[in-house]
Amino acid sequence: MTHSKYDEHSPPEGDWRREYWRKNLRLMVILLSIWFIVSFGCGILFVEQLNKIEIAGFPLGFWFAQQGSIYTFLVLILIYAIRMDRLDDEYGVSERDGDGERL
Repeated sequence: MTHSKYDEHSPPEGDWRREYWRKNLRLMVILLSIWFIVSFGCGILFVEQLNKIEIAGFPLGFWFAQQGSIYTFLVLILIYAIRMDRLDDEYGVSERDGDGERL
């Protein structure tokens, strides 16, 4: 049985769901904003300024356009998965049991 901060003082049924969804949406907006800034900003808008910097013989703006946004997206997916696991645990809706194994 999972225990969350809502077990002892359960709010009305829909309140915790609304708060859970609000936190989920906030996390998604933040992470997608970071991805947009890196992919669009560094790969398109600021490419001329970044191209003045070279890494391993390649202009930094070119690197962001070709590789940087992909690596950033993969890191953001990892961050989202970790944060959502914590959020699920906080609200008692985790898909894992107490030993960390999937239910």
